[in-house]
Parts: sequence; C-alpha cells; structure tokens
Amino acid sequence: MPRDVRKFSGLAFMGGPMSVNDDELPWIGPALELVREAVRKDLPMIGHCLGGQLMSKALGGEVGRSRVKEIGWGGVEVADNGVARAWFGSLAAFESFHWHGETFSIPPGATRVLGNAHCENQAFALGKHLGMQCHVEMTEQLIRSWLKGGADEIEKSKSSPGVQSAAKIENKLKDRVAALHKVADRIYDRWTEGLSRGS
Repeated sequence: MPRDVRKFSGLAFMGGPMSVNDDELPWIGPALELVREAVRKDLPMIGHCLGGQLMSKALGGEVGRSRVKEIGWGGVEVADNGVARAWFGSLAAFESFHWHGETFSIPPGATRVLGNAHCENQAFALGKHLGMQCHVEMTEQLIRSWLKGGADEIEKSKSSPGVQSAAKIENKLKDRVAALHKVADRIYDRWTEGLSRGS
C-alpha cells in the first residue's frame, strides 16, 4: 500500500467481496490511513462500493450490514442539494447496478448525494472526493463475469426484495449499460476536473 499520496494525481478505490471491517486483512489499516492522508493533501478520491465504504470509515463514518441486500439493477435518486447538483447537474434519477450486503453512513462534513428505497446512502461527496455504494463502472463483460462467479450468492439471497435473478439482470443489458455509462461519464468528468496535471 503506497504511503505518499503526492506521487498520484488522484486515488480510485474499487469494489471487492471483503468487508472494510475485516481488521485481520493487513491492507485495511494502511488503506484507511491513505484515505485520510489524501483528504489532508486535498488529493481527489473516488470510491466504488467497497471503495466508498473504505472512504466512509476512514473519514469517521460507520459501515455495517445493509437493511436490504441489493444485487442487480435499481433506481437511484439524486439528492436535492447544491453538492449533488454540482456532481449530477439536472439529473434527478438514474438506473444503476448494485451488488452489496453492507453500506456506509455519511461521514462528518460530507453530503449525501444519492440514495434509494433499499439503501438511503448510495453516495456522498466531500469537496473533490466522491464515495459511492452503487456501481456506475460496470460493463457487459464485468456483469456477466460477476453473475457467473456470484451465482451461489444470488441463489442464497433471492428472498431479498433487492436481489434479482441473473435472467432479469441480463435483460436489455446492452441498453442498460449504455445508459449507465452516460451517468458514469458525467461523474468521472466532474471528478477528473480536480486531478493534478503535474508540471
């Protein structure tokens, strides 16, 4: 795990099957400190699912079991506040991809910018930093790979109102991914505005 954030223009944290509360994982502690150091140095960060949870915990939030497990496609609403408008413009809602059983609280000083019926906190922003619970980074190939590797988890969790079958997830997959990429492009364009370009 790197320690000197000055070597980077920004930090992007992705998802994973583990929990940020798995203290026995040797990289969790250094990763939490890396997040805090990035905030101190005003280095832009973006987190996806586990990455968003990592950011929340590092910044004083809490991560725990979600009230409703989410796997599949689901609507997300953009919060009605100025911070959300800065990130999402006039967009009021969009369909995102989800795969999580835990979620985060909004850390002190941050603002909730996304939420939905199953998970109140789908994203928060703090200055140049954005932590997300939902997955805007998905591709068709990635979704099909997750469905193959996570088939047992879907079967075990099918009683959850937030979990869809593989067939339902793959329905109109190309169109759904294309629409999601338009939202992702806006998010990433906004985030990259804060990146250091070097000399």
